[in-house]
Amino acid sequence: MAEVLLENVTKVYPGGVTAVCDLTLHVKDREFIVLVGPSGCGKSTTLRMVAGLEEISQGTIRIGNRVVNDVPPKDRDIAMVFQNYALYPHMSAYKNMAFALKLRRFPREEIDRRVRQAAGILGIEDLLARKPKALSGGQRQRVAVGRAIVRQPRAFLFDEPLSNLDAKLRAEMRAELKRLHLQLQTTTLYVTHDQEEAMTLGDRIVVMKDGRVHQCDAPLEAYHKPVNRFVAGFIGMPPMNFFNGRLLAQDNRVYFDEGTARIRLLPEQAERLRGWVGREVVLGVRPEAMHIRAEGRFRGEENLLTVQVNVVEPLGEKMDLYASTARHPVIVRVDAQAGLESVPRIPLHLDMRKVHVFEPGDLGVNLILGDP
Repeated sequence: MAEVLLENVTKVYPGGVTAVCDLTLHVKDREFIVLVGPSGCGKSTTLRMVAGLEEISQGTIRIGNRVVNDVPPKDRDIAMVFQNYALYPHMSAYKNMAFALKLRRFPREEIDRRVRQAAGILGIEDLLARKPKALSGGQRQRVAVGRAIVRQPRAFLFDEPLSNLDAKLRAEMRAELKRLHLQLQTTTLYVTHDQEEAMTLGDRIVVMKDGRVHQCDAPLEAYHKPVNRFVAGFIGMPPMNFFNGRLLAQDNRVYFDEGTARIRLLPEQAERLRGWVGREVVLGVRPEAMHIRAEGRFRGEENLLTVQVNVVEPLGEKMDLYASTARHPVIVRVDAQAGLESVPRIPLHLDMRKVHVFEPGDLGVNLILGDP
């Protein structure tokens, strides 16, 4: 096993397009790190630089104690699993898994032992004689993972390996990959655009945008304590609601004025935001932090937002309400109940312990996390 260290790594393509900018990341030995972000954020480019498939423009990449900037991909002792599986169509599953070992002239007995051991771990012992065209998408993905496992690399690299699978199979393979990591304990760097995938798989997630890392944290830390508005809006489904407004002070209390409602902040929040009174800010509230019935510390009018219900989406035990104030769209996730379709306007009580306040702008910092 090995740690992977990227120090001030930058990738600039011809024409001056910067794909990754001054990225520093320490992947600890046996850790599962997920790079997540929208398309074009630089996550796959970062993975390919670690693999040696892209040259870096500046910075240093270490695998273990060795600098690998100029080391060919085949000599980096890593294994990569691609989005399209990259299986040889004319070879059986067994031969696909054994191919890299044959190139390295491993003894036949050792190749057979490793292939059958990996097949046993993945539950594909009965599929080894089949060619890729006779396998389902999930089975092909297991063969691709098995091909990586047999090499016993120092690190696994996964580039959106589940994106071609249907929703049910994707969920099953997520659980399988998590189980494999717990069993094999191999250092893993995983790329996805699916934030749900990132939250369920990663020991830590690295949220990227425009080639830069905006937050590197445990999944629940990034969810509950997003450092800026971009992270807050990207992590979580349905996404966080944002309300533009202004902070006002009255009777030694601080309020957020949305334009159609005035919401009182908790004393500890007010203390942190004293310097922003009179200024424009953005209030962030997750869909599950709004309730049709009063909950939490305030039960009166001071944490109340009245919305127009536009669409109701039943989800079984829960339901999503697509609503709006006079100024902002709102998504609310509540317990399923009948009759909301016929209620034009409903009051929502905000759980003030879970609201966030951001500076204006797409990358506005989370003011609740700062020093008072």
